Amino acid sequence: MPLVARPADLVLRNARIHTVDPALPEAEAMAVADGRIVRLGTDDDAKAWTGPDTRVIDAAGKLVLPGFIDAHNHVRLGSDDACVQLSGARTLDEVHARIRTWHTARPDAEWIEAEAFDYSAIPGGRMPTAADLDPVTGGVPAFVLSYDVHTAWVNTAAMRRLGIDRDHVSLPFGEAATDPATGEPTGFIRDFAVKGLSRDGHRALQRLGLPWASPDRQYGRLVTSLDDAIGFGITTVVEPQNSLDDLALFDRARAEGRLRSRIVAALFHPRGTTDADLDDFAVAAGRYADDRLRVGPLKLYIDDVVEPRTAALLEPYAGCGRDRGDTFYPPEEFADLLAKLDARGFQCFVHATGDRGIRTVLDAVEHARAVNGPRDARHQVVHVECLDPDDTPRFAGLGVVACMQPRHCAPEVAGPGKDWAENVGPDRWHKAWPMRSLHEAGAVLALSSDWNVAEMDPMIGIYTAVTRRPLGGGEPWMPQETISVEAAIHGYTMGSAYANFLEDERGSLSVGKAADFVVLSRDILRSAPEDIPGTVAETVVVGGRVEHGG
Repeated sequence: MPLVARPADLVLRNARIHTVDPALPEAEAMAVADGRIVRLGTDDDAKAWTGPDTRVIDAAGKLVLPGFIDAHNHVRLGSDDACVQLSGARTLDEVHARIRTWHTARPDAEWIEAEAFDYSAIPGGRMPTAADLDPVTGGVPAFVLSYDVHTAWVNTAAMRRLGIDRDHVSLPFGEAATDPATGEPTGFIRDFAVKGLSRDGHRALQRLGLPWASPDRQYGRLVTSLDDAIGFGITTVVEPQNSLDDLALFDRARAEGRLRSRIVAALFHPRGTTDADLDDFAVAAGRYADDRLRVGPLKLYIDDVVEPRTAALLEPYAGCGRDRGDTFYPPEEFADLLAKLDARGFQCFVHATGDRGIRTVLDAVEHARAVNGPRDARHQVVHVECLDPDDTPRFAGLGVVACMQPRHCAPEVAGPGKDWAENVGPDRWHKAWPMRSLHEAGAVLALSSDWNVAEMDPMIGIYTAVTRRPLGGGEPWMPQETISVEAAIHGYTMGSAYANFLEDERGSLSVGKAADFVVLSRDILRSAPEDIPGTVAETVVVGGRVEHGG
């Protein structure tokens, strides 16, 4: 192997490098200069790359992978330490206990804010109401987000503060549910992810004085999530839903040295987005276009989520008569919209969980190709939770990426006895997160966490993709849709790189690509699957610079 023209800036040696590059699947050593990989080879080769100023990392025989690319990670939304934490609260009594404890410690709080409530904690399979919150919150306004951030739950005092009454139920930040008998708002707000996280919705919440929506609280969530991301070995984060207002938060993080992972930021395209907005989006994409922070894809919704029965299904929800959810656009309108965006060169990330929602997106992509001609658009269906088998081959056929979150299909999250499985019904469980079927049909899988809906750690995602078992062990759910460790790693690296037009720069450890890599504490390719969780990123390098560990 020829010598480098000068000694490398960094040399990794004594490693088991799994490159995710079929041209050279494994190596022992790697040389980096000017942030890029310049050599891959053996430990003997490494001696020729090393000079007096070269930083040498001895991997001690450990597994080295390309840096993880989390294709759907809400780092800007994040988790908020100022909120009551309801994750794991399985009953309404436990929700009350946590809120009561928090409020007792903060008797002067002007708002009670909480996050991560689980729909299944509400008895009888119903949605929560203000009456469920009032006994433990009294006259202090309370604002509670569901674990998936698709809905909100408020008490009577918050309804007054937020201007919610029977004459004002279509809000800038969501749709207030009403009692069918009285017409009065119940305290449950749907479509929060679509409206509350939009530019107009967030501005409305700020004007109404909700602390959670303030810029400082947003920034705190962002930088905490960014610190977590680099610690997990995530060297590129795809932040899937931002308004133009939110880009200033990334600018601030970069200026303050907190942007250690690379960012791809998608811009939110809610209903009502104008041609002038699209022009502004294009300007932003031109402004943010370097290898550390890139803006460009558009995020849209076609349906919502299965748990509150707002995803669009082909057949009715189990036990619900004719209710099969709805799409946010009539299919013909959405097809025309996607064709318009496709013609302007935008890549679209479309949230779709139900089988009818997913089919609507695939039909729209097919329409766009017929109208505009085929192009390498790499539109994404995000989540792909309930997929009809007839639509499986259409992903590869249409060049559509399946952006999926393995942790969502864990038995303790969505399996038997949980709202997802019960709402879909056993006859449709074979449609649940069909990762193997898509992979075998040639679809590109871009794997991700969906933080803060689920844990950010890629090891948890890989474990679930490989086993479909609970984190603590137990019986798998729909094990026929598991994938191999190699396929899961590919989904978190090259699959996600390809999904975001980054395959020439990232996703594998190949000469000429950016030196983004992670040294793991355990060889997950040789370990028992149950040992994958708990594996940690001991050293994380981005662009040849050690950003974590060392």
